[in-house]
Amino acid sequence: MDDRQIVDLFWERSDSAIAESQRKYAGYCFSIAYAILDNREDAHECVNTALLRAWKAIPPARPERLSAFLGKITRNLAMNRRKQAAAGKRGGGQAPLALSELEECLPDARSTEAEADDRALAETLNRFLAGLPAEKRRLFVRRYWYMQPLASLAAQAGGSESRIKSQLFRLRKQLKAHLETEGILL
Repeated sequence: MDDRQIVDLFWERSDSAIAESQRKYAGYCFSIAYAILDNREDAHECVNTALLRAWKAIPPARPERLSAFLGKITRNLAMNRRKQAAAGKRGGGQAPLALSELEECLPDARSTEAEADDRALAETLNRFLAGLPAEKRRLFVRRYWYMQPLASLAAQAGGSESRIKSQLFRLRKQLKAHLETEGILL
């Protein structure tokens, strides 16, 4: 069943919308949540909650790419759960490490005061990513959006972790320079 048909099921309020979404995207959503949380139970719970949120959001939303819609909900839920868990303790998972690598490249959230600034930053990031070769763009997105571990990235690329670390370091330097030329204050 394609995404359009599944979204139609959501609009019809058919219970099979959840079942079809789970059948098609549970593994994808689980991989996103697990990479962030490093805990199977929490990742499964995020997937189930994401499907419930999708049920509540569709309608009125009508996503064109259901995978991206569910992936974003799952990622946001996992990041929120990570923040809650980190409030009392630190460690585990790839999220804190990946986000700390980006700290010097992105502006402080407190300096981004308006939604317009957020949109400008998103557009700048999109231009940066669009200007990268496909392989580097995939590496950047896999690390900083999907929070994939370095070992996994190295295995996918057929190289060493140190090579991946070096590539990511250079990409972060490029991002920082790009943001500065675009007038984004760091």
